[in-house]
Amino acid sequence: MTASRVGRELCAFDDGAQKKEATEKVIDDTLLEAEEKMDRAIEHAKEEFAAIRTGRAHPAMFSKIVIDYYGTPTPLTQMASIGVPEPRMALIKPYDASQLGAMERAIRDSDLGVNPNNEGNQLRILLPQMTEERRRDMIKIARGKGEDAKVAIRNIRRKAKEELDRIVKDGEAGEDEGRRAEKELDDVTHRYVTNVDELVKHKEAELLEV
Repeated sequence: MTASRVGRELCAFDDGAQKKEATEKVIDDTLLEAEEKMDRAIEHAKEEFAAIRTGRAHPAMFSKIVIDYYGTPTPLTQMASIGVPEPRMALIKPYDASQLGAMERAIRDSDLGVNPNNEGNQLRILLPQMTEERRRDMIKIARGKGEDAKVAIRNIRRKAKEELDRIVKDGEAGEDEGRRAEKELDDVTHRYVTNVDELVKHKEAELLEV
């Protein structure tokens, strides 16, 4: 074999290796981006579930309450310390005492269904026993949040699949690589959808706990 032929074969090998590496990168980037977005969808779902009131007090139940703090909408959780001295009691102590009244109104007007007691320097909130009807309503809300999360995850999957199809169509990857990537995408999607189902099941158990 001549030196020139050896050189050509080495160049061809290098080109093939570089193309394979480029193909793997563009596919990996697409899958990684989809998984990161699904992660964020799960985190958002967890925040939504945490804000749903159960029969027990917990700081996260106030996470969706926003106060107009000198013209700036600010989450209540950033404006006060929230303690839970008893299972069905919460104490809210504002960092700025002048905002106590605004916090009281915001909590009363929220969908938590509680009536805070203003003690001058803090709000004491006693959670009433949840009725069976209220529990069923909260379970419906939790299931709705779960469906929203699954729709978001499936939309992420759809957009990633469209990108994989484009990559194959443009010749950046072969059909075999495209099929393998789609299978991996489907596996990831199934894992995240199952995660949502588990979150919903856990929230239902909390709501049914007396």
